Amino acid sequence: MYRLLAFLTVLLLCPSLHAAPKSYLIDTENTAIRLSWHAFGGILSWATFSGVTGAVTLNPDNDVDDHIHVTIPVATLVASNTLLAWQLKSDMFFDAEHYPTIEFISSRVVAQGGGRFRVFGTLTVRNIARPVILEAGVKDPHAQALTLDATTAISRASYGMDKFALVVDDRIAIAIAIKTNKVPSS
Repeated sequence: MYRLLAFLTVLLLCPSLHAAPKSYLIDTENTAIRLSWHAFGGILSWATFSGVTGAVTLNPDNDVDDHIHVTIPVATLVASNTLLAWQLKSDMFFDAEHYPTIEFISSRVVAQGGGRFRVFGTLTVRNIARPVILEAGVKDPHAQALTLDATTAISRASYGMDKFALVVDDRIAIAIAIKTNKVPSS
């Protein structure tokens, strides 16, 4: 009996037998964020961000350890036309001069099964922080480089971007494609 108890104690206390969180850095060159919305009664407009940086930590045994932190430079915004890009970067919308970055920090990542996740977190735009939920999928979670795709929608007025309310929808759809590279173990 004592041998069994000693064996179980060693088994529980041996850190090499438990999966450790895996850390990844966002691959800036292969990551993009796309915004889309309707304007003027139904015309689809879009904008993209590049230059995204950040980190992802996933623990397959304990989602409490999961963490995603993303920083998006507003200056990288490209829109369907140059006038729209200028307007979006101006103080009418993102105000890139005063708020050069957008930030997302997760508070919880919940596995839904089949490589699908629900990511709870805070999105900060124009120094206004609001809770958001992303529906996400991970391709091959055991790979050296993860690919994460996520979607959500926000109210632009919630972030102080309420100009042109009569001609531009308040709902902004967000599609995120993140590629990461595993951080080498030290």
